[in-house]
Amino acid sequence: MFYKHNNNYTVESVTNGHPDKVCDQISDAILDAYLKVDPKSRVAVESFGGHGKLVIGGEITSTGKVDYVKIARKIYKEIGYTDKLEISAHIVTQSPDIAMGVDTGGAGDQGIMYGFATDETPEYLPKGVVLAHKLAKRLEEFRKNKKIKWLRPDGKTQATYTNGKLNTVLVSTQHSKEVTLEEIKKVITEKIINPLLTKEEKDTIKILVNPTGKFIQGGFEADTGLTGRKIMVDTYGGLIPHGGGCFSGKDATKVDRSGAYMARYVAKSLVANGYGKEVLVSVAYAIGMAEPLMIEAINEKGENLAEIVKKNFDFRPLSIIKELKLRNPIFSQTSTYGHFGKKNLPWEKIKKIK
Repeated sequence: MFYKHNNNYTVESVTNGHPDKVCDQISDAILDAYLKVDPKSRVAVESFGGHGKLVIGGEITSTGKVDYVKIARKIYKEIGYTDKLEISAHIVTQSPDIAMGVDTGGAGDQGIMYGFATDETPEYLPKGVVLAHKLAKRLEEFRKNKKIKWLRPDGKTQATYTNGKLNTVLVSTQHSKEVTLEEIKKVITEKIINPLLTKEEKDTIKILVNPTGKFIQGGFEADTGLTGRKIMVDTYGGLIPHGGGCFSGKDATKVDRSGAYMARYVAKSLVANGYGKEVLVSVAYAIGMAEPLMIEAINEKGENLAEIVKKNFDFRPLSIIKELKLRNPIFSQTSTYGHFGKKNLPWEKIKKIK
């Protein structure tokens, strides 16, 4: 069921140097910095950058002080960019109208969130999502380890499946001026793509590398970036619905983030406990109210698992925060290569269901 009703699909990922991901990393680094000094900080930070400028905006309520401009410069440099950025910040405290509901344990926003898990891979994610992320992460690793010296930070990857089998792999990577397209194709195929393929896939799939011919300009020099614009890369590759807003830059009182994490935790636990090969969980909130308006869960057979979920899991925002330890500064590690499928994240653990 779900995405498997159509075995033809494409998913993508992006490197940490992609402009949108630069903004996600800055926003989550600012969030983590505030949580370190005040675990109860309320943070909603957006970053927008491009062509030599970066704007940081949002709402923060915290007893701590953080130099978000310094953090932004540090992240930008660590990613691998050396051009200068003119940074401006526009930060205010959280709206008292919103705070009134959140203070009593209510949701920090209204909306619908989804969580999904499949037994298709050890990561409990669709195999295409896993492959796209691995390809993008290898680009970063080979660049930072200087194993491919002409690689530059920006890049995108894509995996296409036909009738359930890998059909095409696409890698677009920023590179230095001196390298030829032939060299790029050869090295990317041999060092980035082939090690992730089976023997059968190597013999049958189509490989595309930098199909425009060259990719010298990248990052903010070539394009603008915006926090939250890669929500399908962050979640399930567009194969599963995404109902709420983005994740990065938001503390856990924002159910856009915590509700989606909880739904993933529940879906993964249901699959691991044998309640389905695939499980989709959805939850809806009203701003300021703690109890969800709706909790739904179904497996690939269409069986309703909602009562099992309600019996074993508490979806009230403060309960989610406590269960998943979301006051801790752990969010920077989510800002690249997906928010799911990483072993060290609390919503990736499995709960034994009675």
